[in-house]
Amino acid sequence: MSKPFTKAFTLHVLDGPEAFNQFGAQYLTALAQAAVAQHGRFNLALSGGGTPAGIYTLLGERPYRQQMPWQQTHLYWGDERLVPPNDPGSNFGQINELLLKKVPIPNENIHRARGEWVMETAVADYINQLQAITTGSAIPIFDVVLLGMGSDGHTASLFPNSPVAMPEWVVGVITDYDGRPAHRISLTPTVINHARHIIFLVSGGSKAETLQKVLYGRSQPEQLPAQRIQPTHGTLTWLLDTAAAQNLTKLK
Repeated sequence: MSKPFTKAFTLHVLDGPEAFNQFGAQYLTALAQAAVAQHGRFNLALSGGGTPAGIYTLLGERPYRQQMPWQQTHLYWGDERLVPPNDPGSNFGQINELLLKKVPIPNENIHRARGEWVMETAVADYINQLQAITTGSAIPIFDVVLLGMGSDGHTASLFPNSPVAMPEWVVGVITDYDGRPAHRISLTPTVINHARHIIFLVSGGSKAETLQKVLYGRSQPEQLPAQRIQPTHGTLTWLLDTAAAQNLTKLK
């Protein structure tokens, strides 16, 4: 059964949340230090949700709080719900509590999507913020984009049956995912696939069947948006826990 990806990907399977979170924090710290050494800045697009929460918590504690180059780190978000930043559904709000309040990152290095604004205005503003990382390129280039994956194969706010071809950098999305209606904005594969490193963070047995289809099933990007993530020149890494990876051994 052929893989849908045109580029190679790397799998890391960790046993338990402590190992998963430690590996994630160590990996991000190493990539941040390397980016600053290479070009003086670390551009990171964060993912919301429960899976990366433990990694964010660790980054705000010793030793990672001291090892991360916070002064040169610029944070963006892969997607955001159109809610105020203090709303429980805000990805920015979640990460602000877990991480940003605990680390010495300059306020001007935090480039959040304006979830409290109407969709058209929030999209336009976020596109304008992305202009800062287009130096030498026609498309924004992140050092790292963190992504999650839902049990339906969605990633960021790219859901099944949404357009596969997205030339825009940022799109507005109206969706009813898992019975929770929401307006969102999201980075598109046009931007995500230009990152130097793309890291999927996937945990939980409820995603095991879908993960098998995404990685080793037939190509169906309309139904499995995670398959749309195929880096143009960077690396693609899947960081999994054993529950999410439980079906993969059947295909090796």
